[in-house]
Order: sequence, then C-alpha cells, then structure tokens
Amino acid sequence: MELVGDQFMESDLKVLYEDNHLIAVYKPAGVLVQGDETGDPTLMDEVKYYLKTKYHKLGKVYLGLLHRLDRPVQGIILFAKTSKGASRLSQQFREHKVEKIYEAIVVGKPKKAKDTLVHWLKKDKSKNKATVYMNETTGSQEAVLHYEIERTNGKFSLLKIRLETGRPHQIRAQLAAIGCPVVGDVKYGAPEALPDKSLALAATSLTFATATGTTRQELRIPLLSAWSRFVESG
Repeated sequence: MELVGDQFMESDLKVLYEDNHLIAVYKPAGVLVQGDETGDPTLMDEVKYYLKTKYHKLGKVYLGLLHRLDRPVQGIILFAKTSKGASRLSQQFREHKVEKIYEAIVVGKPKKAKDTLVHWLKKDKSKNKATVYMNETTGSQEAVLHYEIERTNGKFSLLKIRLETGRPHQIRAQLAAIGCPVVGDVKYGAPEALPDKSLALAATSLTFATATGTTRQELRIPLLSAWSRFVESG
C-alpha cells in the first residue's frame, strides 16, 4: 500500500465488484482492514479515498464494514457504500446467507478427507489468541466450519473451507485443534513463519445477494501460485 502525502494512490486498489450500494476489493496479506493501535494505513481508508476521488465526493465518505480478515490473511472483502447496503448485507451475514469460502495450506494431513468441525472458542484479547474448547464454557462462542482436502502430499495439504460462523481466528484455531495449523501461523503451532509474515490462508470466494435483492453475486479470486510448491508431489 503506497501513500502520496496523506492520500492513497488510487491505482493500488484492486476492485473486484462495485454497484450503487456495495464494493468488494482484494485485501493483500499484511494490510489492516480497519485501524488499530499501530496507526498503520488501512484498507477502509484506501477504499474511501478511491470512492472520494472516483465520484468527486465532498466531505466524508460513508463506508460500512461488513466483515473482517486478519492482518496476515489475504482475500475478498465486501464493504457497503450506503446505509441501505450496510443494513441488508449485515442481515445476510447475521443469518448466514453469505457463503464464505477460504483456501488454506496446512501442515500435515487431516485424518478425514472432509469433515465438519464444531468447537467452542474464547478469545483472549490481551494475547490476541483464541482458545479452543470441545464443550461450551463460560464466555465461549460456538464455531462451525466444513473442510475438504483439495490436494495433499502428506506433509502439507490444501484445504477448501466453508464457514458457518465467523469467530475471531476461527479457521486458524480450529485447524490447529485437529493438529493441522495453517502454514506460517506460529501463533497456533506452525513450526515456522513465512518470510513475509503472512499466512497461507485466503478468502477466495464470496457469494451474496445484492442490496436490491435482484441478483445473487459470486466473487472468486485465484489461489497464490507460490503456494503450490507446498503440495507438490514428492
């Protein structure tokens, strides 16, 4: 992400979809979705600048945050450009009508070719880490995901993951709980970090109904070709 003075370069942003109410963009690994204590540039700021310059808007630009991705994760992020878009898409997310597909390279090979994982997660904000429980405990939230193995060489596996719930660090914590942490995720048990500190985890597909309700939109991005080396044969 590059800055010119206090502004973003419009050409940096990869817009995947846009209509009157919504905009979907690609989030690179390492970029914050929204601001935190670091004060680093954020994707939200970049999208606002894009909208401000494209439509010659005066004053502040409205942008509704609908969901998030962890900083070291890449993939599709959907924002609302209007309050109508924010209300209708937030309802879809609450009712689990938005289909979110992730792909991840994990260490090892899950015991089952495909499975549904059900755990209870509790986030420790001081450590920025989720603890996994097999049964409900005070302060925990149910976490459900479905996975299937797309490719494996035994040492590493490429998984396709569909979320039913959207808990903080859900994929990372649940896969680690079955002994298959995401490649690069040392916080959850991976043996080493990737050189750029990213995780081999990407939100590669997002399907939702538009704010007007007239169309169901499916967005897809390809998996990083560099990740293929992990699951090559041999």
